[in-house]
Amino acid sequence: MARPTSSPSTSSPLSGKLVTIFGGTGYIGHYVAQSLLARGARVRLASRAPGKAQSLKPLANLGQLQLMPCDITRAEHVAAALEGAQHVVNLVGAFTGDLGKLMGEAPGTIAALAAERGVASLVHVSAIGADAASPTAYARGKAQGEANVRAAFPNATILRPSIVFGKDDQFINLFAGMIEMLPVLPVFGPQARLQLVYADDVAEAVARALEHPETHGGKTYELGGPEQLSMMEIHERIAAVQGRQRRFLAVPDGISAAFAAMPLTPMSRDQWTLLKPGSTVAPGAPGLAELGIEAKPLGIFLDKWMLRYRKHGRFGAANARAKLRKA
Repeated sequence: MARPTSSPSTSSPLSGKLVTIFGGTGYIGHYVAQSLLARGARVRLASRAPGKAQSLKPLANLGQLQLMPCDITRAEHVAAALEGAQHVVNLVGAFTGDLGKLMGEAPGTIAALAAERGVASLVHVSAIGADAASPTAYARGKAQGEANVRAAFPNATILRPSIVFGKDDQFINLFAGMIEMLPVLPVFGPQARLQLVYADDVAEAVARALEHPETHGGKTYELGGPEQLSMMEIHERIAAVQGRQRRFLAVPDGISAAFAAMPLTPMSRDQWTLLKPGSTVAPGAPGLAELGIEAKPLGIFLDKWMLRYRKHGRFGAANARAKLRKA
């Protein structure tokens, strides 16, 4: 990810413009904010927990970053966060709480108020699998949000990423930590295919859509990486790069569903239901390539990211690479 300097880029149409990012203190929000700061944009992060973005302050120039408390279910909060903004991004997503309000109704409020204020471009980040007929509240909420945004702001750009990976994510690192500790691991949805997409690529997609609404406005893009991997393959790759011999047990769907229904488990029922069919870009759907972005595969990062999980750290790197070549 490019970092802002004392002289940020002035070649971007976003340079000097105010961009409000709703949900900007989350995982993807940090990447999006960095991409916009590097372009010279002024960034306002509107979130219930703005303090979570303190780490971004050193990356911004004086007056370039504003942290603002905001509850997107309250129209007056949204209106205040939009004051003076020329561009808007909505990143809000959740698996708990009133998902209909958070991901269905609130995006419509954001879009309507942005349209009233003559905002130049709006990017709404949804998810692959958004479906009004889905049995999961998450997918229904995402679909409702898309519909409401499109109705209120027809020229909005909708981005649907697959599962987003990055150095500090809660997906690859979750499995990496388990593989480091346990000799035998269960794999839920072992055949589910995922088209993991790099966090920097998602952030770049957001920035490019904001920069060029004349090209990308009114369109929907599905964002996935250059390869489709099964859950089993992801586990095997992580173990190989760590240089560890592990036994992976494919868990039958019935047991996986029962596990997800139990309280205090790391996977909710909705998450299991969404995982089972996988998360891949629909055939023919426009994606990163149409945004001018070359998707980066997981493999080019794993070797470096797994250093901290190897038995001998950097000293185990050569052995791990040798095992990976044999795998």
